[in-house]
Amino acid sequence: MSAGCCARQLACCCGSAACALCCTCCPGIKQSTSTRIMYAMFFFLVTVVCAVMMSPTVAKLMEEHIPFYEDICQHLKAGENCEKLVGYSAVYRVCFGMACFFFILCILTINIKNSKGCRAAIHNGFWFVKFLVLVGMCSGAFFIPDQDTFLLVWRHIGAFFGFFFLIIQLMLLVEFAHKWNKNWTSGTAHNKLWFGALALGNLLLYSVAVGALALLSWFYTHPEHCLLNKIMLGVNGGLCLLLTLVSILPCILKKNPHSGLLQSGVICCYVMYLTFSSLSNKPPETMLDDAGKNVTICVPNFGNGINQDERLVSVLGAIIMLGCILYSCLTSSTRSSWDALRGRYAPPEEEIARCCFCFGNHKDADEDEHVELRGGQKVAYDEEKKTLYSYANFHFVFFLGTFYMMMTITNWFHYNHADIEKLFTGSWSPFWVKMASCWVCITLYLWTLVVPVCCSSGGYVV
Repeated sequence: MSAGCCARQLACCCGSAACALCCTCCPGIKQSTSTRIMYAMFFFLVTVVCAVMMSPTVAKLMEEHIPFYEDICQHLKAGENCEKLVGYSAVYRVCFGMACFFFILCILTINIKNSKGCRAAIHNGFWFVKFLVLVGMCSGAFFIPDQDTFLLVWRHIGAFFGFFFLIIQLMLLVEFAHKWNKNWTSGTAHNKLWFGALALGNLLLYSVAVGALALLSWFYTHPEHCLLNKIMLGVNGGLCLLLTLVSILPCILKKNPHSGLLQSGVICCYVMYLTFSSLSNKPPETMLDDAGKNVTICVPNFGNGINQDERLVSVLGAIIMLGCILYSCLTSSTRSSWDALRGRYAPPEEEIARCCFCFGNHKDADEDEHVELRGGQKVAYDEEKKTLYSYANFHFVFFLGTFYMMMTITNWFHYNHADIEKLFTGSWSPFWVKMASCWVCITLYLWTLVVPVCCSSGGYVV
């Protein structure tokens, strides 16, 4: 069994075979799933490298512990203290390489119908070769001439595609909310217990949203100051109330019977997260206390110093950001999600309610599916007849996700003061980008509710 597993891993790295674990107790995996997991691991690895490059602590440790550090930097022509190998400029170069990697794969995988062709083999296999290509592209970006012009142009390209990805991410969230509510409401026709699940879900989501609004009002406002924070909290709270009321209007429910409080609760929770992230990015205000000293206000202060709060916000924001990117990249490849992104309308279909929501359709394996039993985890080659998702769309969304990750890590247009240890604190451009995202998310959700009423044929957006 060990010899067969070693042969499989070799075929996975240098051939078209799907990757799998060497443990027979692991549940079987499909080739389409393992492929997307591998690309997500590539993206995660590059994201970690970019985060390390943005850490001043890591740069300081390198300078202190690497012998002949200055000589090495001069030999590599990376600046006196290797400033070209760390900081925002290094992240731009690495992300340029990864963006080119996914863009080339997007071009190579256009209009692939099944997994038997040579282009499909490039997408599903040759992982070690693709890893070397990715490393080569990221490394080669450091030798691009005229770095100042490159960084200036790449920054504006990154901002454009990064915001475009953010719109796609919000659209997928709206689609997920509709799909969740549709799934559970369809279950009520077969089992009345789903009404209890819906009620519990609604209660939980709105409790989180209302609690988040109350906590944000407590920590990010001041009785006499923080006017902008108060306005933004009031606007976003009012918009959440508006979309909740619209989702249960009789005219909306008549055209879209699957509309309800569950998906509006999901949107409200996400809007509250974006509001929290936006307010955390806003530069803090100061005021004079009774002793005549400057005191920082409009930010949480738990008595242990502001730095600990900044680190908490950064870690939480980074985890949620990476999770949203991976969810958007993986989900957008499914055919139903891509139809939703293109604005296609489809009538509601009968579905069996499920408690879990994963990527794509989860039908039982076809009897004609080729299952590989050669040592270790079983692998089902489920795309030999027809691909389950669009390969080109998959790589294109990862291409866009690279820009969003790059701009977020480098603090958008405040790149000169970017610091991974204070990633989500103290800059105006991320504040307005995320605040605008709240309003775009609410607008998209309201659009999916209103369009079926306005269109003569009706429909449902998924």
